[in-house]
Amino acid sequence: MRLTVIGTGYLGAVHAACMAGIGHDVLGVDVDAEKITALAEGRPPFYEPGFDDVLAQALASGRLRFSTSLRDAASHGEVHFICVGTPQQAGSQAADLRCVDAVVEGLAPHLPASCLVVGKSTVPVGTTERLTTLIAGLAPVGVRAEVAWNPEFLREGFAVEDTLRPDRLVAGVTSREADETLCRVYAPMLEAGVPYISTDPNTAELVKVAANSFLATKISFINAMAEVCDAAGADVVTLADALGHDARIGRRFLNAGLGFGGGCLPKDIRAFTARAQELGVGSAVAFLDQVDEINERQRTRTVALARQMVGGDLTGRRVAVLGATFKPNSDDVRDSPALAVATALHRQGSDVRVHDPEGTANARLAHPELRYSSDLVTACQGAEIVLHLTEWGQYRDVDPVKLARVVRKPVLVDGRNALPHDTWRAAGWMVRALGRPASTARAGEPLRATIASMAAEPDRSAAMAPALPSGKE
Repeated sequence: MRLTVIGTGYLGAVHAACMAGIGHDVLGVDVDAEKITALAEGRPPFYEPGFDDVLAQALASGRLRFSTSLRDAASHGEVHFICVGTPQQAGSQAADLRCVDAVVEGLAPHLPASCLVVGKSTVPVGTTERLTTLIAGLAPVGVRAEVAWNPEFLREGFAVEDTLRPDRLVAGVTSREADETLCRVYAPMLEAGVPYISTDPNTAELVKVAANSFLATKISFINAMAEVCDAAGADVVTLADALGHDARIGRRFLNAGLGFGGGCLPKDIRAFTARAQELGVGSAVAFLDQVDEINERQRTRTVALARQMVGGDLTGRRVAVLGATFKPNSDDVRDSPALAVATALHRQGSDVRVHDPEGTANARLAHPELRYSSDLVTACQGAEIVLHLTEWGQYRDVDPVKLARVVRKPVLVDGRNALPHDTWRAAGWMVRALGRPASTARAGEPLRATIASMAAEPDRSAAMAPALPSGKE
């Protein structure tokens, strides 16, 4: 089939290359000419394991091309996938749909024949209905340009796998023809047994935000339990293990630590709350405000723990931060908890050195006030405390004995509860993590006192960091 993929950020570029890989004739379209040139030359504008090979193979097959023209897209495609970003609106919790609307307004006047416009972006419920009316008024073919919604469920770091072998496909359609078209698009997946859920557009739109809200809630639940464990002297990792044996709960996403970030979960739960309020059912999802608050509080608690471990004052302290991206196997630093902690430490007067295997360039653009090192050992040289904030595999493989030789003091905060604490302690390190008992005494009350004192103190940095420009959809 002839497909267009409009928006070639993280979602769109992976979708375009994978669709070409399963045999479709694909045209990727974006307003960013530099990005289009890079993709056409086989140079991904972001880091994603395995994507380089998929892109190269798709280009070599001749089934993948790129353009900056929506007119080209309209004439090429039988199916048009919308994959642009829907960030949080400035000054609001609601989703910003200007890019989605711009695609529709630019594409619709050029649609010469019956086609299917399929949204993959995460949008508020009711968007399909609104866009159907918009396209009908702009497209020469009128209502024969049908709109459907097919939400994405990509995990950064696993995007190729999630596109080619998804755990489910959801199609929000209003006609049998639209349903059959999407079944043809995804025929190899359906033949492999991937569950296919055909439903109405409103339900399809809700699936993504509901899924992200559930995952965020699970993460914040275990982080709330970590606060209780800190106060009670209990161990949140053992607690999570015990809970995870219950098949109704499961162990995944019960990892206490610094919390979630990135370009999806935080803004999606806020947009869901905003849309529910518009629909008059805001009280039904009011708990998501608390989920968001708990998540943000983990960043403050991590800074407080670091401050406590250096004696109560971070001024002039050399701090090594391991990790800048919001998760491993990505170079995405949008709403990164690791960078939020690093900048907070900087504002309290610390000399912060950051290391990340893939995200340094993006982190430097977002927070040039921090210092960065391409070498882990160099980042830790002379540090009085090391913070492990993104769970990259190479950090788990670090030899704590060798690292102890280059730091000034062997003090570790494991912000992800992912390192082998006994191994580090055996190498002479003082190790702490949120929700884990200290090696000597319970520390809940001192940590709460540290958080309170932090709130009363002024910013000690020279300047606040600039905002990160939107880089990936």
